[in-house]
Amino acid sequence: MAEISVELVAVERRLWSGTAKMVIAQTTEGELGVLPGHEPLLGQLVEGGVVKIRTADDETIVAAVHGGFLSITGDGVSILAESAELAEEINVEQARAAVTGAQDEDERARAAGRLRAAGQTV
Repeated sequence: MAEISVELVAVERRLWSGTAKMVIAQTTEGELGVLPGHEPLLGQLVEGGVVKIRTADDETIVAAVHGGFLSITGDGVSILAESAELAEEINVEQARAAVTGAQDEDERARAAGRLRAAGQTV
């Protein structure tokens, strides 16, 4: 099966880089699935979104992504987030507390995205 090069980067660090079979991301225009050979595209990521990467080794990388952009070119996919956390790094109890104690809708969306990335319901 064909593969694509993927970079998942937040302002503070690179979270993941490698080859993948598929990428799924939530943009302001809706959920977008990217397979090898996808047309070039630039999309704005939603606050509190989740990105899933199906690696070339059939592993699934899941991350909570907050703002930023998804860029698809002939060379691959770049996910450039304002901030992001891999699912295994998320403290579920802190995320639940953040959902209930959120001061505004953006803060609640970020906390809810962290819960979804960790495989929890909001």
